[in-house]
Amino acid sequence: MSDERQTLRQALEQGEFAITVEVNPPKGTNVSNLLETSKAWVGRVHGVNVTDNTAAVMQASSVAVSRLLYEQGHDPVLQVTCRDRNRIGIQSDLLGAHVLGIRNVLCLTGDSPKVGDHKDAKPVYDMDSVQVMRTVGLLNEGRDLADKSLDGATDFFIGAAAAPGIDSHDIMHQKLSAKIEAGAQFFQTQAVYDVKSFQAFMSEMRRYSGKVLAGVLVLRSAKMAEYMNANIPGIDVPEELIAALKNAGEAHQVDIGVDIAVQIIKAVRPYCDGVHLMPGRLGDRVPEIIRKAGLN
Repeated sequence: MSDERQTLRQALEQGEFAITVEVNPPKGTNVSNLLETSKAWVGRVHGVNVTDNTAAVMQASSVAVSRLLYEQGHDPVLQVTCRDRNRIGIQSDLLGAHVLGIRNVLCLTGDSPKVGDHKDAKPVYDMDSVQVMRTVGLLNEGRDLADKSLDGATDFFIGAAAAPGIDSHDIMHQKLSAKIEAGAQFFQTQAVYDVKSFQAFMSEMRRYSGKVLAGVLVLRSAKMAEYMNANIPGIDVPEELIAALKNAGEAHQVDIGVDIAVQIIKAVRPYCDGVHLMPGRLGDRVPEIIRKAGLN
């Protein structure tokens, strides 16, 4: 990538292999570490996803952090979940995000509050992710859900999530068809570790018009991999990768995790339109991963 801001939409529409990275806003007001880390990604990635109270854990506003990343030179991808706001609040936040320069939105249903840190919170779920995509489409046309005209339409690039391997063949196609019909233009997948399964998934995905970015979650340790296998539906880290992490010794497991991420990127690259990196606490290793994977 050049040092000039190139949008995620431009990269995908022009057939460039796109790179996005996911960040979690802080649980508090200190954004210095996040911005120091993301500064090194400017000119290296096409978009930065900002999670929306991920795993139902309360964090700083995704709209606010997206604006800070925009000011830094990034093209933010605003994640919007249905759990915490009704249709009035969601539309209002989307309009506000557009005013602040944000042009990408990833529509998600969101985890139940029961899995997060405010277990007594009342879930809203006024809409599901497909209905939010339709809502974004309406806002792009200059209308709201009450069929009122807007004083200035939005121009969002609409994203959706995909989960290779988690659903049956028929259910997968039902979900994908519904999301494409609702306006999804790009997909970011759950973490990929089984490349053969992902290749089969992409053969099915090519029936549809949306671009696909393969999820690459960077493993920090064997313990993390085992936890995900036990607790995260749709993720299956192969035993050989867990063994490689264990054999590396505690001091070198992060390095092995980085190498695994690089190997996955190289393996999936022929089949998809980009990768979505989920580095967690290893955001400082993102430039290394991009370089080793031959993406710049």
